[in-house]
Amino acid sequence: MSKILIIYTGGTVGMIFDEKTKALRPIGFNEIRNNLPELYRMGIDFYVYTFNPPIDSSDMHPEIWVELASIIEDRYDRYDGFVILHGSDTMAFTASALSFMLENLSKPVILTGSQLPIGKIRTDAKENIITAMEIAATRQNGHVMVPEVCIYFDFSLFRGNRSKKYNAEKFEAFYSMNYPPLAEAGIDIKYKRESVLPHPQQPLKVHKHLDDNVTVLKVFPGITRKCVEATLSVPGLKGVILETFGNGNANTQPWFIESLKKVIDKGAIVIDITQCDGGSVELGKYETSQYLKEIGVISGHDMTFEAAITKLMFVLGQELPLEDTKRLIEQSLRGELTPITD
Repeated sequence: MSKILIIYTGGTVGMIFDEKTKALRPIGFNEIRNNLPELYRMGIDFYVYTFNPPIDSSDMHPEIWVELASIIEDRYDRYDGFVILHGSDTMAFTASALSFMLENLSKPVILTGSQLPIGKIRTDAKENIITAMEIAATRQNGHVMVPEVCIYFDFSLFRGNRSKKYNAEKFEAFYSMNYPPLAEAGIDIKYKRESVLPHPQQPLKVHKHLDDNVTVLKVFPGITRKCVEATLSVPGLKGVILETFGNGNANTQPWFIESLKKVIDKGAIVIDITQCDGGSVELGKYETSQYLKEIGVISGHDMTFEAAITKLMFVLGQELPLEDTKRLIEQSLRGELTPITD
């Protein structure tokens, strides 16, 4: 019998409608368990770690990612897999962060939640939790099926750092534009082993230092010099996610390029990612991105925004020399990007 730890952080999955406030409020895991008797029929030995009080995922923070990583580290040898119940709004950020923090992960860490509270008749919570539990517990020839941090939602299992929440109203809330699902659930759960990361040969190493001295500059037609300079003048700034058009293209006005060059010359890392959900940055493909390449902007390739910002925090937290930091950013560490080969 597989032994699974459920980590309940909060989110819509654990909400009920409060008649007094006319708003959703969080409930404890006992109430979730009362609405999900199927858990006891799965043949899985499960235990629960509950955040008290439960956290709305909009309040998610790097300190909580460190806490989650520490919970897994402390109990790693006692469980075969982990299921994290989490609000969907920032689930992809947490999944991405944990993927970098849990190096050499050899057990499933599956994040899931729901679009409707578990007490609702039409809730998607039951299927999401039950299947996430089954995936975390499944082994073949003594090996787990997915030794990765993943998101399971609406019959699909995605690599955590390739996922993005794209819909606030459908049960199909997540997708992975640049990488195929790792499994799809129907009558059976069909795993796509060729897409899953290989089992690591080294023991788990947990990284707990994240540097959040970062910011985001999203370009748009008509962006002003004052807006750009204000964003890039944050005291102590060490990294910038530059969200550009198409394959990595941006404003070519001299003041814009000079503003970026100034922050790069001070030692900050600037990563170019595309605003498009699908596709990849190719610095230098067009003249409008050649200028960025020349001043030292580095490519985020096909990383999601969620993966790029959490990876930047993670790599900066390693306190490595600048060139090593840049090299790690452009390198695939946990399957989060596809490097462009010439």
